[in-house]
Amino acid sequence: EVTDINPTHILPFDEKDNFWEMGETGPCGPCSEIHFDRTPHGCAPSLVNAGSPEVIEIWNLVFMQYNRRSDGRLDELPAKHVDTGMGFERVAAVIQGKPSNYDTDVFMPLIGAVAARCGLSYEGEAAIAMRVIADHIRTLSFAIADGVLPSNEGRGYVLRRLLRRAVRYGRKLGLREPFLGDLVPVLETTMGDVFPELLRNRTQVLRALKAEEEGFAATLDRGIALFEEVAGGVSRSAGTTFPGDQAFKLYDTYGFPIDLTRLMAAEKGLVTDEPGFEALMAAQRERGRAARKGAAAGHGGDLVADLVAAGIRSAFTGYDTLDGETTVLAILQDGVRVPELAEGDQGDVLLDATPFYGEAGGQVGDTGRLEADGTVFDVTDTQKPADGILMHCGRVASGRLTEGMAVRAHVDAARRAAILRHHTATHLLNAALREFVSPQVKQAGSMVSPDRLRFDYTWFEGIEPAVLAKIEARVNGWILENRPVHTSSMALKDVPGSGIVAVFDEKYGETVRVIDVDGVSKELCGGTHASQTGQIGLFRIASEGSVAAGVRRIEALCGLPAYEWTRSEHELVDALCHRFSATPAEISARIDALVEGNRRLEKELKQRAAAAALGQVDSLLAQARDIAGVRLVSGFAGEVPADALRELAEAVRAKLPGGVIALSATNEGKAVFIALVADELVKRGVNAGKLIGAVAKLAGGGGGGQPGRAQAGGKDGSKAADAIAKVDGFLATQLGG
Repeated sequence: EVTDINPTHILPFDEKDNFWEMGETGPCGPCSEIHFDRTPHGCAPSLVNAGSPEVIEIWNLVFMQYNRRSDGRLDELPAKHVDTGMGFERVAAVIQGKPSNYDTDVFMPLIGAVAARCGLSYEGEAAIAMRVIADHIRTLSFAIADGVLPSNEGRGYVLRRLLRRAVRYGRKLGLREPFLGDLVPVLETTMGDVFPELLRNRTQVLRALKAEEEGFAATLDRGIALFEEVAGGVSRSAGTTFPGDQAFKLYDTYGFPIDLTRLMAAEKGLVTDEPGFEALMAAQRERGRAARKGAAAGHGGDLVADLVAAGIRSAFTGYDTLDGETTVLAILQDGVRVPELAEGDQGDVLLDATPFYGEAGGQVGDTGRLEADGTVFDVTDTQKPADGILMHCGRVASGRLTEGMAVRAHVDAARRAAILRHHTATHLLNAALREFVSPQVKQAGSMVSPDRLRFDYTWFEGIEPAVLAKIEARVNGWILENRPVHTSSMALKDVPGSGIVAVFDEKYGETVRVIDVDGVSKELCGGTHASQTGQIGLFRIASEGSVAAGVRRIEALCGLPAYEWTRSEHELVDALCHRFSATPAEISARIDALVEGNRRLEKELKQRAAAAALGQVDSLLAQARDIAGVRLVSGFAGEVPADALRELAEAVRAKLPGGVIALSATNEGKAVFIALVADELVKRGVNAGKLIGAVAKLAGGGGGGQPGRAQAGGKDGSKAADAIAKVDGFLATQLGG
């Protein structure tokens, strides 16, 4: 009645195939999918949603009309809409008449470049590897150009896993040197015109890929070494199964997908314990789901959703005032809505209007109090679990707080002033970084509190102290100039091309707030700020360092915290001057001389210790004994540094090349152990790492290494001698005795 589409082309499906959800909770609804039939006669409805490559989905219309609650129930959304999405690559394949997305001109230039690099044809197993690499280099390049970098958290971890998977497939093609960066120019030729960020941020993309690829090379080799060790142990014990827990460790620690472990195991005649692997994966996924549910339950996830659905919102007045008359709209306690809180009770309070800033954009939430006749509620934090929902977290200090009560809200003014000083300073710091380091520097996170600020940014190397000094001086210069800070609003659609800086992972509404530090920076920001830069006071950079691959962090202080930090620095320098009887200008040279003198003394002491240790060679050799046909030299060397113990072990091996040497010593109260095993004995199953690891456990420690050489430590040096005396039994066990 409403369409001229052939009714036989409209197929009904159940919730499993035609209901879209974003996660465990949240907006969702039924969907209407559009499929394209590529079978010879174009009439195969039975293949729809059957996983056939001949009948594929190219479009989806999601009718967003429900909100899924944490208990599984569905509530009608107050505002409903249609969310539509088309598969670009699939449509390209249909238009170009290609059997797969990878055979289109979207991917083939990249696949061709990979084939040329490795010298293999695009066929068989090599074709699969080339497709993976072509797909992943697109994702990596687009994301990095947008400001996301590989890391160990969130979306950055997704990128890291993708890059490592691409590198592993590159190894299958014989590509052992970094190669992903060489594919970026190819991607630029096909996508650069519609994704200009690729060209604009080329340096950042190439640096990130190179650093991550080089860093993973060592991880990959360590993973392969672990696999070889485990597989070798299985084979020596006549086993046939690669353990599931070790497959999971390869996946979780070294980024090996199960299919790679399966392939490597099969090459050695082993099968992989995939049920064991899947059990550990399921446990990990369950922990993730539990964490997400726990996060959703914070501040009563379902109750917050109910408030939003009911149109209950809290107006924020804190840009203009720190006090105001308001009304209690709702009270939450332990995730449940309650009518009141008694004296001593803790809970979360929603107000009709509030001057309290809810934690967002890196700025911490306000504190203060709510007051009414005989009632005081101490606000210890303010959170923003949803747009328009500002929860005042705290405790009733006196009286009773009830829903509907008229109260007066008071924000802690001194604390707010300290926060806004640090927040405006982050904008100045961002501008100075872009000036002195690179315009490509992008904010990757921040934290603004009353006593300090933390600013994360994308870059690939440390900033030289001289450059940091220039950055600090520039920020202080802008502060002394007392530049005005203007606030305005504009449509989000007008931001691109305006020169206004936006943070990649922030969610913005249709109308955005702009903070304009006159002549310095313009940024989208919903936080609270100084009205003049002079209000910031002194600015000091406390530290700069790396927090993840391609992400660095500056910590800084403003106002009184900066003054206190500077004063403590001065007191330290003053104390050093007194101690060394020197002026501040002379202190550095005096300390250098002291360090160099200590270094010479330490070197001399190590040389003497090594010489004394080497004097034990003959006495140790005299204790050599036979364990199941293997010559063993073991003993306690006394108080000897680890380096000297290694030299002693090597000296003993030089005179007993075909045996096993296991020695212990004490060093600064700790136990030190070392084991050396001849190559021919390694082939017989003797493993230095396992041998010395078992010994070290007896001294409260652990360690290991390669089958032929291993070192370990123990917390209890008093047990070093007794522990090494047990090595005979451990060696006999390894030899099957």
